[in-house]
Amino acid sequence: MSDAYTGPLERVDAWRWRIPKSYKPGMRVDGLIFASEALIAHIRKDKSPEQVANVATLPGIVRHSMAMPDIHWGYGFPIGGVAATDPRAGGVISPGGVGYDINCGVRLIRTNIPWKRAEKRIEKLVETLFDTVPCGVGRGGRVKFGTKEMTRLLERGSPFVVAEGFGWDSDLDVTEGGGRIDGARPDFVSETAYQRGEGQCGTLGSGNHFLEVQVVERVDDEAAARVLGLEEGRLTVMIHSGSRGLGYQVCEDALLELRDAPRKYGIDLPDRQLVCAPVNSPEGERYLGAMRAAANFAWSNRQIMTHLAREAFSQVFESPAEQLGMTLVYDVAHNIAKMEPYEVDGKVVPLCVHRKGATRAFPPGHPELPDRYRSIGQPVLVPGDMGRASWVLVGREGSMLETFGSCCHGAGRQMSRGAAIRASKGRNIRKELLSRGVVARSRGRTGLEEEQPDAYKDVNDVVDVLHEAGISRRVARLKPVGVIKG
Repeated sequence: MSDAYTGPLERVDAWRWRIPKSYKPGMRVDGLIFASEALIAHIRKDKSPEQVANVATLPGIVRHSMAMPDIHWGYGFPIGGVAATDPRAGGVISPGGVGYDINCGVRLIRTNIPWKRAEKRIEKLVETLFDTVPCGVGRGGRVKFGTKEMTRLLERGSPFVVAEGFGWDSDLDVTEGGGRIDGARPDFVSETAYQRGEGQCGTLGSGNHFLEVQVVERVDDEAAARVLGLEEGRLTVMIHSGSRGLGYQVCEDALLELRDAPRKYGIDLPDRQLVCAPVNSPEGERYLGAMRAAANFAWSNRQIMTHLAREAFSQVFESPAEQLGMTLVYDVAHNIAKMEPYEVDGKVVPLCVHRKGATRAFPPGHPELPDRYRSIGQPVLVPGDMGRASWVLVGREGSMLETFGSCCHGAGRQMSRGAAIRASKGRNIRKELLSRGVVARSRGRTGLEEEQPDAYKDVNDVVDVLHEAGISRRVARLKPVGVIKG
């Protein structure tokens, strides 16, 4: 049986494709996929559009079930999926709409360091980062928190670890939500999850997580880049990681606890991976409380790694991080569900916005933006692959009108990890990356093979779709020069 999608995809315009709600019984709204004609050919090759249609059956869903151009197959929801549900209309929360790695996200640190100064030290810098920032499957870190401290961390997020000395107060100003989400309930997090997270705060993990040293290769929007502190030829650092074993366990626990909820609340699902409960039900509130605690863990995790990265840079460049200009540009989550106000039928109401492999992209003037970015819109950080580029975008008004303030989160896989490993047979990916000017180190035996550039769509194609569709605007392209992986 083919894995290709064979259902309808109606072209709306050059950048949008509709799955009509008449496609299958139970769909409450249309599906909407943002993609170019070239990308839609890739997207058809797996069943992720079918998942878009399945999500459209969820109770209380508003407007559309959506997917960004980096869409690919995921658990329940597609990766790249966005859906908002209205609790007033029985709207649900679904762990599959958040994902296993709760608050997996990206942060970007800018520097004053020109590439000419760094070029001869890049190998030493990558080695120092590799030795300083723990990475790899199950690998613990040098920062340990006891149970009482962990409870405070899960409740307070980044402000807790900054107060403990892991970062600067200014970091919190440019972290989504100040690095904390209200309503976290550490008491809803299982003992097993606590144990799995113990010793992992401040660690990179494995899979597609990375720490990358980059050079600002091209600036498309000079005014926005100036506000963000990005200048051509200067180094940046991008960190991509999430809630590690703790978040994974929170998701596992929730899937088990919610397995009978659809029957209890009379919800008919086309896919049991969409297991869900009404937002305002005891089951829904319990998952939300635990999910928010895991999200706070993830922000703390990236905050501690920021501190460690600054230490490594200081060692290699023999200057304090402050003198190196290592300020945080932004940190954004891309696996999360949040209550946010949107207009529905002429009234502004709180909706539960699921973003799985999708980030916020709020436009200029949005009240949740830091003051310094109010004029340009929210920074959107879009990692590409180890061999090509990543992008910094900013949100535009179209995002609020069409996507519940959402944008893509990366290039999007086009090859499974197993297929990527098979495609690497007889090749030396590390040497191939070096030939492209990228120094790479990986803890795992197959880390570089799984994440080789060919495993991903071209991030430039993905970003172009949302730029042309009016959802976000290109600001700067970042070229990788050094990367560490698990």
